[in-house]
Amino acid sequence: MHPARGDEEGNIKMKTQSHLKYFAGALTLATVVVAAPLAVAQFPGMQQPKHYPWSDTSLSPDVRADMVVKELTLEEKISLLHGQGFSFNATGGPTESNGGAGYSVGISRVGIPAIQMADSAYGVTRGAASGRYSTALPNNLAAASSWAPQSAFEYGALIGRELRQEGYSMSLGGGVNLPREPRNGRTFEYQGEDPLLAGTLVGNFVKGVQSEHVIGDLKHYAINDQESGRNAVNANIDKRSMRETDLLAFEIALRISDSGAFMCSYNRVNGDYACENSYLLTEILRKDFQFKGFVLSDWGGTHSTAKASHAGLDQEQPGKNFFGDALQKAVESGEVSQDEINEHVHRILRTIFASGLFDNPVVKQVPDVEGGYALAQRLAEKSIVLLKNQHNVLPLDSARLRSVVLIGGHADVGVLTGGGSAQVDAPGGSVVPPPPAQPGANPMANFGRRQVWLPSSPLRALTAKLSSSRVTYVSGDDPAAAASAAKAADVAIVFGYQHESEGMDLKSLDLSEDQNKLIEAVAAANPKTIVVLETGSPATMPWIDKVSGIVEAWYPGIRGAEALAELLTGEVNPSGKLAITFPRSDGDLPHPTLVLPPPSSQPQRPAPGADISSFMAMMAKGLPPFETYYDEKLKVGYKWYDAEKKPVLFPFGFGLSYTSYAYSGLTVKNGDGLTVSFSVKNTGKRTGTEIAQVYASLPESAGEPPKRLIGWARVELAAGESKVVTIPVDRDRLNVFDEATDAWKLVPGAYTIMAGGSSQDLPLHQQQTLP
Repeated sequence: MHPARGDEEGNIKMKTQSHLKYFAGALTLATVVVAAPLAVAQFPGMQQPKHYPWSDTSLSPDVRADMVVKELTLEEKISLLHGQGFSFNATGGPTESNGGAGYSVGISRVGIPAIQMADSAYGVTRGAASGRYSTALPNNLAAASSWAPQSAFEYGALIGRELRQEGYSMSLGGGVNLPREPRNGRTFEYQGEDPLLAGTLVGNFVKGVQSEHVIGDLKHYAINDQESGRNAVNANIDKRSMRETDLLAFEIALRISDSGAFMCSYNRVNGDYACENSYLLTEILRKDFQFKGFVLSDWGGTHSTAKASHAGLDQEQPGKNFFGDALQKAVESGEVSQDEINEHVHRILRTIFASGLFDNPVVKQVPDVEGGYALAQRLAEKSIVLLKNQHNVLPLDSARLRSVVLIGGHADVGVLTGGGSAQVDAPGGSVVPPPPAQPGANPMANFGRRQVWLPSSPLRALTAKLSSSRVTYVSGDDPAAAASAAKAADVAIVFGYQHESEGMDLKSLDLSEDQNKLIEAVAAANPKTIVVLETGSPATMPWIDKVSGIVEAWYPGIRGAEALAELLTGEVNPSGKLAITFPRSDGDLPHPTLVLPPPSSQPQRPAPGADISSFMAMMAKGLPPFETYYDEKLKVGYKWYDAEKKPVLFPFGFGLSYTSYAYSGLTVKNGDGLTVSFSVKNTGKRTGTEIAQVYASLPESAGEPPKRLIGWARVELAAGESKVVTIPVDRDRLNVFDEATDAWKLVPGAYTIMAGGSSQDLPLHQQQTLP
């Protein structure tokens, strides 16, 4: 593993890479403690690994990979460039499979291990079928609300450890798509709407994964911003907008993590499928980003042989429709060159060596369950966001409360999780039983629609914390009964939720009509009503003015209820801040109406009992495209609402605390970059952590949205304490992409530097002329 890069980036071509210091500043991890390698010989009874010329660890990964390539036959090379079919459980698939999402074979005669892949966005998936435990962490957007790179690293490192312990060698996490469409069913898997924040956090997540000698992955590359018709949609977007938003997040993440792999996405971008898009895979990823690892397709996202190979796809997953016999024939006919095949193979082998997988073979072990629980709770405590606290209804004080009633959202038994391929199995199964499966249904029939609730009970956790109060629960199925229970209690806490999953988009950011009516009924009965939201994306709130408190808990993970109880009772002071804007309504989004595919662009699900491989083969042929136009261009997230002057429910970067903070004394020094300093004082009576944010407004001639995030810091302050915060800002964070010259540039003129507690609370301003 490499430390976060700094001056070495100057060796990269200035044409497109001069802005790379954008992500080499104080926000990346300067030092990381990497776990000691696990040599096979450390385990009694295990054989010493065979020594090969490429076993010499003093050689670079590239040299070692080249040595192996020279030893392989064409058939062996081709075998590394495709998957081996679906393997959803450890006993039903190919014998070499570990039971994950897929794998690519090893070549034993030269010591190359198989790559065992598992979906692992917020934990290792598919463990239940083989009796494995995996820690379900808070979902990724929740974790992003901590704005904590070190926590992101710890999040990834835990997943990396559990992957190895369960027999896997590659993570299929690392999602960094920006929410141009917040109703995207996978928004919960991503890390917010700003490229600097999202890229920094995902980069440290993947860095953590790879610290455990597991191959990391960045996905879904690129512009994969909706699930509806994802296999057919053509995303239309200009180059400048791509480079400054969606692609910039990937670039930042790559430079921090040195990720071993990129997963190209299902959708088309400007006419070409992402997995055969030479602009994305070669011009940007290989040349501009200097990516050295390998590109694998999303599952069934390959649609050609020669075109995909020429464009830069290295590995087809999960099967071999195009990169198996068809690719070998293309080589033998001269349509694809031997050199091109060798380059694909080199990138895969290089990644195996660079990750440490070759030198540190995977050995299954028992995971540290208690350690996973402890980290999950710490992360959730940093991620939960307090959105409203009228009349200081929070924190709850057991000494002053006779009774508290919890209403709805299955708060008696558990907390919700995000679904789809990211779904982490609940220990013992979902505490809210799913509806029974239909006899003979194929595996795709209910993909993404199965709700899983973790055994972390808010009722139990709050009962333990509020020992002097009577804590009860009603389901909320009967709004009148819920209102009656609320009226009889000192405080009512309503749990609202929105299930999200891969494979489907939300119809609306609204909660269900029944839930909104329930909240209104409870609030009418008790003015001290608090709403706790379990969502994976923003939620609209028609009842916002009728409740006293609002807490966004997200999908808080296996210790989510315990973390929530700590915050609600004041044992932990809330510090989370939104990584995504909460709009007032769907009508305020850049695309008020979700773009849906026509019938011709929708896949026909396989019939009950049909072989899923035939469905994937049908999908591989491709579906007729339909169009979506990202004509909001640079205006993603808060930049859209700022530019369009649209009021929001809660802005990007917003989050309340049980204390208060004051900002003063902004200074901006101009040198090689900018040095932004200011004071933050805790003006309340509790210790707290403030996330201090710095934004810049560019000269009008730059043609940019009103402001952009350029830095932040988490600042812990005791009551009454003041600290000077200094945030270095490289000038590259102020660059714009010029399509005419295909290069990044700094626009000369007056820049306004702003600091404060959110994107709409920036009391400090100073103008600076650059360059």
